[in-house]
Amino acid sequence: MKIAAAQLTCVPADVAANSANAAALAARARGQGAELVVFPEFTLTGYELEALAADPGLWLADAEDPRLDGLRSAGLAVAVNAALRTAWPLPAIATLVYDADGAHVTTYAKQHLYQHEQGAFAAGTADGRFELGGVRFSLGVCFDNHFPDLAGRAAADGCAVHLASSLYGTGDGIAERATVYPGIAKEQGLYVVLANHVGPAGPWTGCGGAAVWSPDGTLLAEAGTEGPDVATADIPAA
Repeated sequence: MKIAAAQLTCVPADVAANSANAAALAARARGQGAELVVFPEFTLTGYELEALAADPGLWLADAEDPRLDGLRSAGLAVAVNAALRTAWPLPAIATLVYDADGAHVTTYAKQHLYQHEQGAFAAGTADGRFELGGVRFSLGVCFDNHFPDLAGRAAADGCAVHLASSLYGTGDGIAERATVYPGIAKEQGLYVVLANHVGPAGPWTGCGGAAVWSPDGTLLAEAGTEGPDVATADIPAA
């Protein structure tokens, strides 16, 4: 199975524009033979916490929200992250997974909220898992991946691939990106797929470098540091 890690530059708080741009990247990934593409944290709005707090219209209503139709019809499986309405007053930072036919597979809500996300979002309480093409996957969102027990539980549960929707910026984020994700791969024996922002991303500047690592920590594929792109790599079936 070929998997793509996407990086994009989000239009601040513009769900329609970001959904269209993500769909274009999904089409690029499919053209390279990918069966699954993973997108970064807050794919549909960018990391715009003030706008998300002020306008619940920026939240996805549910997994069937029509603003995802373009991505759901891209012809490959997608994992897209967004603010998602919950039963609580606060939204979740959620990764929604759809198969190649556009059917909803699973939703994972970020469990470890970072600094100012606390109090603005509802933390998830369950791990994210799904299976596609004979491969078992786990899900993590940015700061989640700094907690080794999350990926450790995934490995113990038979997962082969860990998908991370994240935001790492220039400066310290470059070093974190380069150590956290190959570290997860090597320590847990997982393929790790990182989707990231590139360019302006709320208070940060995304450093790009969407990538895939093998279970021994070897870098298999990596996007550049400028502009939207996808990095694709082959993952063997179980």
